Amino acid sequence: MRIIWIKSFFLLFFLCIILRLFYWQVVRAEFLQAQAEEQHFTDVRVAALRGNIFFSDGFLMTSSNPSFSLFGQPKLISKEKKVETGYLLARNLVGGEENIDILAKEFINKLSQDLFWVSLERGLSFETKKKLEGLNLEGVGFDLGSNRFYPEGSSSAHILGFVGSDSRGGNKGYFGLEGYYDGELKGISGLIRHEKDAMGLPILIGNFLTSDAKNGKNLETYIDRSIQFIVETALKKGIEKYGAKAASAVVMDPKTGGILALASLPNYDPAKFSSFPKEFYKNPIVADQYEPGSTFKVLVMAAALNEDVLKPDTKCDICAGPISLGGFTIRTWNNQYRPESTMTDVIIHSDNTGMVFTSKKLGIDKFYSYLENFGFGSSTNIDLQDEFSPEIRSKETFKEIDLATASFGQGIAVTPIQMVRAVSAIANGGYLMEPHIVKTITDEEGSFEINPKIIRQVIKEPTAQMVKEMMVAAVNDGEAKFAKPKGFKIAGKTGTAQIPVAGHYDANKTIASFVGFAPADDPKFVMLVRYDEPSSSIFGSETAAPTFFEIAKQLFTYFRIAPSE
Repeated sequence: MRIIWIKSFFLLFFLCIILRLFYWQVVRAEFLQAQAEEQHFTDVRVAALRGNIFFSDGFLMTSSNPSFSLFGQPKLISKEKKVETGYLLARNLVGGEENIDILAKEFINKLSQDLFWVSLERGLSFETKKKLEGLNLEGVGFDLGSNRFYPEGSSSAHILGFVGSDSRGGNKGYFGLEGYYDGELKGISGLIRHEKDAMGLPILIGNFLTSDAKNGKNLETYIDRSIQFIVETALKKGIEKYGAKAASAVVMDPKTGGILALASLPNYDPAKFSSFPKEFYKNPIVADQYEPGSTFKVLVMAAALNEDVLKPDTKCDICAGPISLGGFTIRTWNNQYRPESTMTDVIIHSDNTGMVFTSKKLGIDKFYSYLENFGFGSSTNIDLQDEFSPEIRSKETFKEIDLATASFGQGIAVTPIQMVRAVSAIANGGYLMEPHIVKTITDEEGSFEINPKIIRQVIKEPTAQMVKEMMVAAVNDGEAKFAKPKGFKIAGKTGTAQIPVAGHYDANKTIASFVGFAPADDPKFVMLVRYDEPSSSIFGSETAAPTFFEIAKQLFTYFRIAPSE
């Protein structure tokens, strides 16, 4: 009996050993192999070169310059040498004794860690690298990387965005094109894997594997360098002349949706973004919501004409004086009234009472439908990272007074890019286009072109033509006619929107704007100019309109457009 128990015990013992071996050699084989590789191999990432971004003429908007990362190998530096190394590095990297002490202590702490490798400094130039190499310091080395370079400085900052660091210390694009196309621009890192000894040093005759880095893709934009310069220069002059808090402008090709220029002030230098307030990073053209004021009137008028509830010569029978509605009184901007005004007169003189008449004819259901069709309440899908789309209130909450005020651009929020896209539908015969900055994406394998995209037809071509003529009349005979370049047929509309503050409108603070396109018969561009809180005058006709016409005058020369009148 004892023999049987002994045999059973040994049988069970060997079975346990076999099962245990099976567990380690089969079930956990991959895990153990991975652990062994971690102990015997080391991986070095080879950074891919970030892609370039170009103006439409092929000139660089941004590129990457070689830069170097400084690293230390603590186990190769003797204890007494670590302090000396830290101070030598600090003295050659910063100025000022106080700054030297701070940086030196940081280096010494890193070099005192029980590690084979530590990162010390990033973004060093070639000249700095050569200077540090001349010190002949043991246990210090360099990795090749890249820094973003912006040839035009702060020009196009809100188009480009910038490259910063992610949570792991790697490069990452933020805002603008750098943020939106970060995946395409950053490329795919390469890898060097080599066998190492117990000290962590490479084994020269050991296994050595490499995979090449794949550089990022290049972007060719619609942005025209000359037009961008014209727009930025005009805004700089305007913001000083009119004492505005901020200024912005966008120029778009109404036929393709390509953005030819986009600028906002104040701006920042993408290469030194951390030196500027964070609120400067946001692109006001795509991220700022505002009440459009009278520029919105042309869209409401287009909807009414398209539904055939009005004609350009239809007379307003409620325009003889102020209108009382829902406990509110609606007046014209200058308290002047024109009985029997036609719809063309309403646009020329920017008559709020005439727009109440128009909105009543259109009705809430149709008005709301055209709001959505013109693209309000939804993103334009422009290829910039920081786009924001303000919501439009639900149709069920729209009251008669809301319809009336919205008809002249009050109580409704839009973004500048939404506004310029909607007006471009009048310029191009009725089609809502998807706006784009980038035209072509290229890499080593070829190129991919982003074709113009029609979202929908919003209004009929005859309707667009009628509204176009009304906008031409507004330029020729409206409040801003003094600034219009002679001999050119320009369609446009001024806007002066009061700024809502704590539940009411501030009478002294406005957003002054002008939107339009030219030449009216065959538009080459549609443009919106906007000033926030101009102090010289609160009216768009005296601030935004002159800037619009100044830019337009230079664009006529640039496009070689001769006067037609």
